[in-house]
Amino acid sequence: MSSQNPTSKLDKILAEAQRNRETSYREKALKMYPHICGRCGREFSGKRLMELTVHHRDHNHDNNPEDGSNWELLCLFCHDNEHQRQVDAHYQTSDAGRGAASQAKHNPFADLAALLKNKS
Repeated sequence: MSSQNPTSKLDKILAEAQRNRETSYREKALKMYPHICGRCGREFSGKRLMELTVHHRDHNHDNNPEDGSNWELLCLFCHDNEHQRQVDAHYQTSDAGRGAASQAKHNPFADLAALLKNKS
C-alpha cells in the first residue's frame, strides 16, 4: 500500500501535464519566431534563451493554434509588464477600483487654509 496522498499524486500528474503542454508550445514558438523580445527588441541566445517566454496574446493559455498566431516571444521583464498592465486595467475598470477612491474619508488639507491664515 502506498503512503502517498492521492491528492498529492493527482497534483503531480496535473503539474507534469502542464509542464508538457508548456514545453510543447514553447518549443514550437522558439522554432517559429526569431529569438527577439517582441516588446523591447533584445536578442536572446545560449543560456539567456531561458529569459524569453511565450506570451499568449489573448491571455488564454489553452489557445495554442498550430500557426502560433496567439503567441509572441517576450523577455521576462516585458512579459511581467504586460501581465501587470492587464491587472491594472482590470482594477481600474472594476468596482473595486472605483470603490476605493469613493471610500476615502480623510482630507489631509482640510484645515490648511485656516492654519495658513492664523500664521499671517
